Amino acid sequence: MSMSDAQIVVRDLRKEFRVHQRAAGLLAATRSLFRRPTTIVKAVDGISFSLARGERVGFLGPNGAGKTTTLKTLAGLLHPTSGEVRVDGHVPQKREVRFLEKVTLVMGQKQQLLWDLPPVETFELNRAVYEVPRTRFEKTVRELSELLELGDLVKKPTRELSLGERMKCELIAALIHEPKVLFLDEPTIGLDVAMQVAVREFVRRYNQEHEATLILTSHYMDDVAALCPRVLVIDKGVLSYDGALDELVRRVRPEKRVVLRFSRAVERGDLDALGKIVEHAGERAVIDVPQQDLGARVSRALETLPVIDLEVTSAPLEEVMSELFARTRKERAEHAR
Repeated sequence: MSMSDAQIVVRDLRKEFRVHQRAAGLLAATRSLFRRPTTIVKAVDGISFSLARGERVGFLGPNGAGKTTTLKTLAGLLHPTSGEVRVDGHVPQKREVRFLEKVTLVMGQKQQLLWDLPPVETFELNRAVYEVPRTRFEKTVRELSELLELGDLVKKPTRELSLGERMKCELIAALIHEPKVLFLDEPTIGLDVAMQVAVREFVRRYNQEHEATLILTSHYMDDVAALCPRVLVIDKGVLSYDGALDELVRRVRPEKRVVLRFSRAVERGDLDALGKIVEHAGERAVIDVPQQDLGARVSRALETLPVIDLEVTSAPLEEVMSELFARTRKERAEHAR
């Protein structure tokens, strides 16, 4: 895909912040009234990527990597220090009305719902802000409420809703104007497993029905695995990977993970020939096996051990990401020497 055909284009984006520093204590506080030493923090350091219309992309990285800064820049809340950003042909920092009508930013740790009023009041406020026709507004709220199984909860004061119920209402409020570009920053944070699944399914259906482009950040790797075939990985403001999620897993952890359950306890020494033992607890074992040897070693296990259940998977995405970040930082440190 050429950048000219993309809906979202980012070229050499850089965002720096000037941070004031001072030591602790009254004397340091007094000095800072007259002289405030500053340092430059590079939140985003020259990243480039593009997204096609309707694409779902995970934006991954540890805390402080630059994910939220990038999303805020794409949404027009922050101005880039340098570089080029375009979203559906618009320059986000100009905050043009046509641009604002096309995008939404949902942040799991921020709230737009009015605390003492029911969510329907926030919905109505957003309808007025975006000048959504009444008929279209009522149809959208009804359809989204049904998808999220909210019922009459939207008529209860926000303060009386659970965290999961509030997050569902936040999503409806953000989608009143039916945006074509969704920036979702930790939308399932703090939710239980069942609620996370509900939100993921809702986002997937919205993406499919509206051909909406999606960039998702999440520390819950199940969110990413369920929604995003492609991922961007950022660390210390630098993009370290852009490609298919399954290819990233194969590149970082090419071996397969085999989970074995036995009819009786098995000694650890009986498992050594199968591969790297990740976990062993008598009647259960988890072993990493080189992919090229998988068939032969699984056959050996079935022939020589009292196996009653066997599962073959890839390494958990959390482990893949942790190893990738460790490698990236090690390479960066060696390059800086």
